[in-house]
Amino acid sequence: MTKYGSFPGTRPRRLRTTPVMRRMVAETRLHPADFILPAFVREGVSEPVPITAMPGVVQHTRDSLKKAAAEAVAAGISGIMLFGVPEEEKKDAAGTPGTDPDGILQVAIRDVRAEVGDDLLVMSDLCLDETTDHGHCGVLDADGRVDNDATLERYAEMAQVQADAGAHVVGPSGMMDGQIGVVRDALDQIGREDVAILAYTVKYASAFYGPFREAVGSSLKGDRKTYQQDPANARESLRELALDLEEGADMVMVKPAGPYLDILARVADAVDVPVAAYQISGEYSMIEAAAEKGWIDRDRAIMEALTGIKRAGAQNILTYWATEVAQKLR
Repeated sequence: MTKYGSFPGTRPRRLRTTPVMRRMVAETRLHPADFILPAFVREGVSEPVPITAMPGVVQHTRDSLKKAAAEAVAAGISGIMLFGVPEEEKKDAAGTPGTDPDGILQVAIRDVRAEVGDDLLVMSDLCLDETTDHGHCGVLDADGRVDNDATLERYAEMAQVQADAGAHVVGPSGMMDGQIGVVRDALDQIGREDVAILAYTVKYASAFYGPFREAVGSSLKGDRKTYQQDPANARESLRELALDLEEGADMVMVKPAGPYLDILARVADAVDVPVAAYQISGEYSMIEAAAEKGWIDRDRAIMEALTGIKRAGAQNILTYWATEVAQKLR
């Protein structure tokens, strides 16, 4: 063949010839420190409770949660994000277990800190949806709508009890206007300037949360479209980002991850703070279900999905595969 232009002198396939070659020139690498493990702890159970919609994931007992935290440390991951599931009869309209120092989430924070100390970042979900009898992320007004400013008062209390319990990082996830500023003020008022805020800056009203509702025993009636973002909107995410940074967010997050890689990339390009992404329950369950049927290669699909999230700009990834993948990477 006559040689002209760049071909056949330039052949990109030369850099794909062997596994070692591909590894050497890889532009994106996963590392155990990239990962944060979301974990659920359920009050009043004596054995871990499997979550049927999330094969391989459980609602932990206090003891099994401590074991999971120790395994996470051994695997080298960076953090664990805790979600508390109170007994059903303890839920009420105000989400009282969320501010009770002896509520299951606060107890779990203390347990994990006692187990792993500072070897793992203990992160706490700061939201009311697990603790309210109506399942919304805030308190309701007389007309049944989520009352933004009344909810902020509850978030301030939650931030303080979670910090007192030992959380290194709080994760306000309710998408209330002004939540980051209120939480920062509440923490500073009790001298906890050291507690960081991971802002759920971009959180869409997604269909992919379905399995999570089982995981937290959600009592949700209706939907969350009046406070979580519309999947059709992109510029809105940058507005939320600017507000959260102005209010004092230390880190920001995009949730879900996979369906919103374009948003993740825009956020990552726009900021100079760490960016996280949450690979949510539906993303997890789709891969597990397809793999169970033999339609896809499970391990390859997991790694490909996580690599795509990091390639789009996530410095840290919340994923239910965190410990498993970290163990394989090590």
